[in-house]
Parts: sequence; C-alpha cells; structure tokens
Amino acid sequence: MRVRAVRKERIKELCSAGWVDREKSPYAEGDTLWVPVIASEPCDREIPKRQQYCGRGYFMVGDIAVLHGREPSLAEIDTIRGFCHPRGILWIKFLKEKTRTPETQIVWGSGGEVCHKEAGFSYIFDPGKVMFSMGNREEKARIVRMISTSPRPERIADMFAGIGYFSIPLAGAGAEVHAMEINPVAFGYLLRSIEANGLSSRIMPSLGDCRQLLSGTYDRIVMGHFDAVDMVPCALRHAAPGSVMHVHSIGPAEELVRTHIEATDFSATIQVHKVKKYGPHAWHMVQDVYLT
Repeated sequence: MRVRAVRKERIKELCSAGWVDREKSPYAEGDTLWVPVIASEPCDREIPKRQQYCGRGYFMVGDIAVLHGREPSLAEIDTIRGFCHPRGILWIKFLKEKTRTPETQIVWGSGGEVCHKEAGFSYIFDPGKVMFSMGNREEKARIVRMISTSPRPERIADMFAGIGYFSIPLAGAGAEVHAMEINPVAFGYLLRSIEANGLSSRIMPSLGDCRQLLSGTYDRIVMGHFDAVDMVPCALRHAAPGSVMHVHSIGPAEELVRTHIEATDFSATIQVHKVKKYGPHAWHMVQDVYLT
C-alpha cells in the first residue's frame, strides 16, 4: 500500500485532501498516521499488506501485549510476539476484588511502566501493578459526549478513579473532576498521568476511601466499580436534583438502585446500558440515574 506520513495533530486536514485513497484505512504508528495515497499522487513509502491475525486474543498497553484467562501456551506466545513485536507479553491471572489489583506474570520479554495513549490522552502506569480496562473505551467516550454537550462546566466525582480512566478524558472535555482512589500505587500513577496531560488545574486527586472523601454537591457522579450499587446511599448525600449518577455493575442493578433512591426525597429516571461482556451469561452494565 502506498502511503504518506501525517502527524496525528494534522488529521483534520485529511478531510479535504485530494490525494487520500479513501477506499483504504490509515495505519497508526506512534504519533504518525500512514495515510493511503491514490495512484496518481506521490507517496513517502510503500508498506506491505498487513497479515491477518488469527491467534489468541490480546490487547496492547503501550508496547506490552496483555492477555487474560488461562495461561498462554508457548505457541500462542510465539504467535503474538511475531505479529505485534511487543517489548513483553503479560499474562493477567486474576484481579483482586476490592482494589482491582492484578495478579500477573511476564511470560515473554520484559515488563514495567508504559506510556499508553488513548483518544489523545496519555496514561503512565505499570500494567503488572494496576488494571487498565480496554473494554471501557466506548463507555468513556459516551460520558465525554455528555460532558461536551453540557451547557456549563460540570463538577464531577470520580469515586473509583484508578489511574484516571474516566477522570482524565472528562477533565479534558472541560469538567472539574474530584478523582478519588484508595490504592496508593494506582494513585501515584494517577498523579503522574494528570501532570502528563496538563490537567492539574481541572483534577483534584484524593487518596483514600471515596465514602470519606466526597465533599459538597456534584453535577455528575461516576461510580466505576462493580460494588458501586452498595455505595449509592453515600453518593446520594452529595447529589442534588439535576445530578446524574453512573452506577456500574455486573448484570442489571436498576431495582437495587431504585430501592436506595426510594429511601430519600429524590425520584429518578434510570437508563441501563451494556458496556461489554464480562463472562458467560454476565454483562458489565451501567445504570444512568437522572435525579429529580
């Protein structure tokens, strides 16, 4: 495929560029997009057609390939290594429930910290020490779209901030975010990622139990933990009519959330969304709770 190199910050210029072959897809490499060129125009290089990957599922965080589930075989490791050429391959055995801390093993190459880029933001962390959920990308983008269309800047509580999965894109969309995290390791990476993205003026990080850190009233409360429904009563004490809560769960939790709300002076409209498949017959879901 004949391509030209274009820096990602110039991507908007491609909409009107006459040299782009729109029947083919660009190829990203770091901060560079290799954009297909029509036959009559000059190109910077020719790249071979990418081979189709048919091996075990994995995802990339920075330059490390990450796998979940059973222990990978040597053949699976070799297939991944030959296809994406990672620095290392990390197997996540399981996640500890409260802090979502991974139990991991490097099965090939080396591990350590990465600078993972997603949707224009950078996240600095060690995937062997803290969780990063690739399956939440659309959910983050969905909430960002809500923030972007808000008539005024919102004050948001991110009760389970981690390394900033939600806090950073929400602050990037113009919100003022109170980011709370109980895991000291994840909190350290949260601080570094806030600084790396230039968002210190929009994110107030707090280390500790979110139930003790909530303060004042929030326009929106993000509750991105599967035990979040148990903390709805605490969150409601920091909400007001017009506030929105996003309560995550495994399986639907609408009735439990509604039971908590009925014990207050609030009423609510609840919309339930599927985020991703979590396991056999189980879905990661989120309840959007609009308080009145």
